Amino acid sequence: MNRRKAIGFLTFLCIATVAMCFMACSKDDNPTGPQAYKGVPLLIVDTDIGSSTDDLFALEMAYHYASQGKCKLLGVVVDREGEDCAACTDVMNTYFGYGNVPIALVRNGIANPKVFIDYKALPGYKKPDGTLMFRSSVADYSSLPDGWQLYRRLLAAQPDKSVSICSIGFVICLAQLLESGADEYSPLSGIELVRQKVKCLYLQGTRFKEQKVSYNLFQCINFAETFFRLWPSDVDIIFSPGDVGDNIEYVPEQVIADIDWTDYHPIKQVYMTCNCNTGQKMWDPLTVINAVEGNSLFSLSGRGTVTITSEGITLFTASPTGNSRYQLDGDDLWDAAMLEKLRNVTKIH
Repeated sequence: MNRRKAIGFLTFLCIATVAMCFMACSKDDNPTGPQAYKGVPLLIVDTDIGSSTDDLFALEMAYHYASQGKCKLLGVVVDREGEDCAACTDVMNTYFGYGNVPIALVRNGIANPKVFIDYKALPGYKKPDGTLMFRSSVADYSSLPDGWQLYRRLLAAQPDKSVSICSIGFVICLAQLLESGADEYSPLSGIELVRQKVKCLYLQGTRFKEQKVSYNLFQCINFAETFFRLWPSDVDIIFSPGDVGDNIEYVPEQVIADIDWTDYHPIKQVYMTCNCNTGQKMWDPLTVINAVEGNSLFSLSGRGTVTITSEGITLFTASPTGNSRYQLDGDDLWDAAMLEKLRNVTKIH
């Protein structure tokens, strides 16, 4: 190669290299391009608090993880009607140091769903001197937003594909969210807002193995049918079936003994004043544990799709392109480890 050709070739090579570097940097540094969210899980807990005590432990786990910096608790959606249910959530938030976490309340949901353990009087418990046992942070529960409205506000403000939702009650507010339209928080429909912002939904309920009725879904069957029809097929759901938590029982005597350092603890007071010896299992906390600690602690099914019958039975159909998976039963050692995880958090003071 002569001198002139060599210089030309080197010049071309330098220009091409600079161009490729510019293109690569432009692509990587483009602020408008999609960026994978890499922060801690951003959590919304959707609960039917006021009936089963596993909701209380699920919230306790969320506070614990947030205090450790392992997640950020964005809000709590109460999907059991009644300001007293919102007040129970307020007591829990405030007691554990999260009184600033927003709460929403379901309206136009279902009236008088079944109650297993009625602890809605918790906010009014008093000490021997007549003062309230527990503080609260919300001045007027009637001013709380509807659940679907809080969902829209919280989701719109988060990075794309960053939010993990733990649904441990009914799916009323989720159905109402999916049916919602553009508002002051986002020009997107509810479906598109979920598609853009939600990373994964962790849903307690279903009994795929036995194909039995799911309490959480059957109690709000019309909303459940809407939820399954409208939930985006490209947004993941991990189900926590009832049979997975069936063998994780935190018996009342153990709960009370584990909180031996005080009587003025909201969960201990519930167990001291209500009949909690009802066969209550620790179903709900499994969604929070999965959302924050990831899938490594769980065995999951393959992918598939889920449909629901009018009787509240959920059906799983295997499909490599499906958006749904579900937790599989653990053995005795796994059940014991999950219970110990809950106990260790409950003992903290």
